[in-house]
Amino acid sequence: MTILESGQQAKIVRPTARFMFSHSAHILAQGFGSGLSPIMPGTAGTLFAWLTFNLFSVRWPELFTPLNWAVIIVLGFFVGVWACAVTGKHMGVADHGSMVWDEIIAFWLVLLLVTPADFKTQCWAFIVFRFFDMVKPPPIGYFDRRYKGGFGVMFDDIVAAFFTLLAFALWRVL
Repeated sequence: MTILESGQQAKIVRPTARFMFSHSAHILAQGFGSGLSPIMPGTAGTLFAWLTFNLFSVRWPELFTPLNWAVIIVLGFFVGVWACAVTGKHMGVADHGSMVWDEIIAFWLVLLLVTPADFKTQCWAFIVFRFFDMVKPPPIGYFDRRYKGGFGVMFDDIVAAFFTLLAFALWRVL
């Protein structure tokens, strides 16, 4: 953390692995390193979520049951509020692009509710979620602007997950 002569904290533009490993909140908020991707860190975080959800569910199905995933997601949301608040404060940027825990939790929620699903369906879930998360159409953009801090970082992605699931529900009905 760099303090400027004026007493203000300098903004960290591009975090490093050293910064990430300097605090447990940073490790979580930056998606175990997936948020350090120099290009499209949110997409990298979502890909990390997709990989880990499938890997854990296949490798340890008796542990990663739908109920346990639901508990992990709920707890992960609340821990993420803390981790993103701490990381944002340390970076000097409330919602830095390298903080991808919000994408991870939100996409785990999407996968939990669309699986079992084949690879093609999971690809569409990924694309639709990334659309809502990146474009932030109303009301997602409203929530992104309205709520700040760790809660704000986490909440707009949960809303994006909701709209992804709504789109899938409508697609299945139509």
